[in-house]
Amino acid sequence: MGKIKVTKVRSAINRTKNQKLTLEALGLRKIGQSVEHNDTPNILGMVNKVKHLVSVEETK
Repeated sequence: MGKIKVTKVRSAINRTKNQKLTLEALGLRKIGQSVEHNDTPNILGMVNKVKHLVSVEETK
């Protein structure tokens, strides 16, 4: 299993409650904040839900 680095790049203002909760579940609160997760199907699905608010990089 690889790892991905997820960075919040856009604000969650005027977004649906589901998108805000997804960002929080990923551990992202502030713009510019980054977190690392394993690239499991659950995490990838969450990232896909908010792909317009985050940037994703593969790490080792």
